[in-house]
Amino acid sequence: MYPEQIVNPMKAELTSEGFTELLTPADVDSALPKEGTTLLMINSVCGCSAGTARPGVLMAVKNAAKRPDQLTTSFAGFDVDAVKQARTYLLPYPPSSPAIALLKDGKVVHMIERHNIEGRSAQMIAANLMQAFETYC
Repeated sequence: MYPEQIVNPMKAELTSEGFTELLTPADVDSALPKEGTTLLMINSVCGCSAGTARPGVLMAVKNAAKRPDQLTTSFAGFDVDAVKQARTYLLPYPPSSPAIALLKDGKVVHMIERHNIEGRSAQMIAANLMQAFETYC
């Protein structure tokens, strides 16, 4: 598990912009199956999270004409049990961190896995998400 002093600033990048932390399996079970749209950002310490995933997600939610009903996040390697539970909602996608999922009525309708994040700019990720928001939100 990663130390708090490393993780907390990375969590704050999202929570300070309105993302709700899913810290326990119960938090996940309360948030993800809700009606409407939910954006889930599985955060991580890796460079692609800092360089493109978090900035891309924030850019998308700040600039989209349509937005998900709720914004949620959980941190891989830190909120271990919550992430494990969240991944049960993301099947059949394999575990990935970072990962960005858009759920509608509790079902994944759009998924950006780590291999779709690596090598892409924050602007590309934001454009991808904004298109998904337009379609599903």
